[in-house]
Amino acid sequence: MTHPIVEALQTQEARFTALRRQFHQQPEIGFEEHRTSQQVATLLKEWGYEVDYGLAGTGVVATLKVGDGKKRLGLRADMDALPMQENSGKAWASQTDGRFHGCGHDGHTTTLLYAAEYLARTRQFNGTLHLIFQPAEELLYGGRVMLEDGLFDKFPCDQIFGLHNMPGQKLGRIGLRDGAMMASSDTLHIEVQGVGGHGAVPEHTVDATVVACHITLALQTIVSRNISPFDPAVVTVGSIQAGHAPNIINDKVLMKLTVRTLNEQVRQTVLQRIHAIAISQAESFNASATLTHVNGSPVLKNDPLANAMVRQVATTLFGEEAVGTVSPFMGSEDFAFMLEKNPQGAYFTIGAGDEPDRCMVHNPGYDFNDKILLTGAALWCGLTEHYLRA
Repeated sequence: MTHPIVEALQTQEARFTALRRQFHQQPEIGFEEHRTSQQVATLLKEWGYEVDYGLAGTGVVATLKVGDGKKRLGLRADMDALPMQENSGKAWASQTDGRFHGCGHDGHTTTLLYAAEYLARTRQFNGTLHLIFQPAEELLYGGRVMLEDGLFDKFPCDQIFGLHNMPGQKLGRIGLRDGAMMASSDTLHIEVQGVGGHGAVPEHTVDATVVACHITLALQTIVSRNISPFDPAVVTVGSIQAGHAPNIINDKVLMKLTVRTLNEQVRQTVLQRIHAIAISQAESFNASATLTHVNGSPVLKNDPLANAMVRQVATTLFGEEAVGTVSPFMGSEDFAFMLEKNPQGAYFTIGAGDEPDRCMVHNPGYDFNDKILLTGAALWCGLTEHYLRA
């Protein structure tokens, strides 16, 4: 038997599928989501929400208060695209070169709008609903910027939730995990300073490239020798930028690193060891190293009680077989900043399908699976009506 929320949403499925594909054709990257956020704001105003525009530049927060209930619920979706070229071959593919909704944020935004229309039309709840449309999730930490601009001061939430589509996970399956679910993420730059010169007379130089290579190798011992095998951690040197000519010994090298952990203490240990190893390795070659912590986000941790509510609502909507526990993974999410500020909340996944040929996110061939728009919208509506009981 189909749940009444699902039945009601089915009548609007074609409309919001078309809207999702329109967003996909018009991708905008972090802090440049002007057209997207204006379109989001316009729809929400038409449906009767009070709309605040401008947190983090292009962020949108829509508020709907029904009755005299005191509880306040926050639901969050991200809006930004990736700076990459699409190769999906879809009729609704990106119309902007070098811009692509390769992580499904077009689907996340549409899913929340899908729910927003139903909730404004039916108003079967009692309390305050805040819908948070966040810019710049991809590496620019728009969630943190919204907090710095006063998100929870202006729009306090007793509980807050976010979701992400997940290719490789069974279609429509709700993935939950208590505690640490997604990794912290830190980006570091190491600048190695040596003494440059001609490649034919290396004795007059301090080769910054050689130093950078030794630092890279030494950094690999952090996970294997400084961190317990039971604590996941990743240290990746993703870029080493050094010179162009084959006969010149470089005086400078820029290294770019990413660090991932699932524990704050482990995170701090890894960062401290990177600093110590880089400095000491450089000094051993008569060079120097300067480290810059470019940015970082905390471990994403879910509240077990909030997860239990998601499980209860999802089971009511879709049945027990549609809900499961997922393993933690080393990707990061700046919703972690919101959960760090307001721990009463959770982040969960919705399976986008586990077919062998389904592209993962950040792949040029990826496209959001429109079949889960209704699933996500129904879950948002169910959570709202459950938490803000009429």
